[in-house]
Amino acid sequence: MLTARFRHLGLSAGDRVLDLGCGEGRHVHGLYMLGGLQIDGIDLDEAALRKAEDGLKSLPPPPADRKGAIRFSIGDATALDFAENTFDAVICSEVLEHLPDYHAAIAEIRRVLKPGGRLCVSVPHAWPERICWRLAPPPDGYPYQPGGHIRIFDEVDLKVSIERHGFRMIQRHHAHGLHAPLWWLKCAFWTRRDDHPWVKAYHRFLVWDIMKRPILTRALDALLTPVMGKSLVMYFETTDAL
Repeated sequence: MLTARFRHLGLSAGDRVLDLGCGEGRHVHGLYMLGGLQIDGIDLDEAALRKAEDGLKSLPPPPADRKGAIRFSIGDATALDFAENTFDAVICSEVLEHLPDYHAAIAEIRRVLKPGGRLCVSVPHAWPERICWRLAPPPDGYPYQPGGHIRIFDEVDLKVSIERHGFRMIQRHHAHGLHAPLWWLKCAFWTRRDDHPWVKAYHRFLVWDIMKRPILTRALDALLTPVMGKSLVMYFETTDAL
């Protein structure tokens, strides 16, 4: 289940790509299937990185003439262990809402991107996210979990914040129109979360949709995503100004 649309990153064979906050590796795996890329997956969660590495074993290899390379490592988004101008593209999906100092992460991304490099950022879409916060209030609700979401981004504010670090926005869209209701159900039945029968039933529906991709649900997702997609996704290109 990919949030980023790789075609907006302008990737070519041999490019080096960073998935910052890669989690269990869904975007790393998608990039690997494109072939011909040098990919770094960085996260603070060692267990998630192990799952990402294990997930690679289930993927078919790309064609022999499009082999790439993948490296997973533990890393801090606000202090990346890479030299300046290292990457052709960076993906930072569902990460910034967790960070106390997201400006430091954006500055680091700009530092490690090459001139003309591209960035994909995704964060939770504001109004579906606000419903989650209200359905599972303090002291133990959805936004108050360790490592959880600590802010809701306004789209214009985030765009301006990123552009001030030397970027220009080139594209935007929303993603995952069928997924917001799952999180509303989880938050409405917060004390049971994944164990509630309604949550389990809707989760099974989403898994079926992802695996089978029937025309009906794909059409429904296309209609709902611009309105209530769970994620806001924006693409940027570096500028000369820093």
